[in-house]
Amino acid sequence: MTSDVPELSYEEAREELIDVVRRLESGGGSLEESLALWERGEKLATICQSWLDGARRRLDAAVAKDTDAEE
Repeated sequence: MTSDVPELSYEEAREELIDVVRRLESGGGSLEESLALWERGEKLATICQSWLDGARRRLDAAVAKDTDAEE
């Protein structure tokens, strides 16, 4: 697993999150391993949401700019 969560791209974080979910769903690990995976998944989900929120803000700003230019 990548240790630099804040520096992951959206795609990297999403792919790693998918892997974490698969591993959790397959079971077989110890409780401690499952908890560590869950915590990692939470961090990755936060990173993904942050990227999506940033993209939404940029899109909203671009739309607002276009709307202002048309008026």
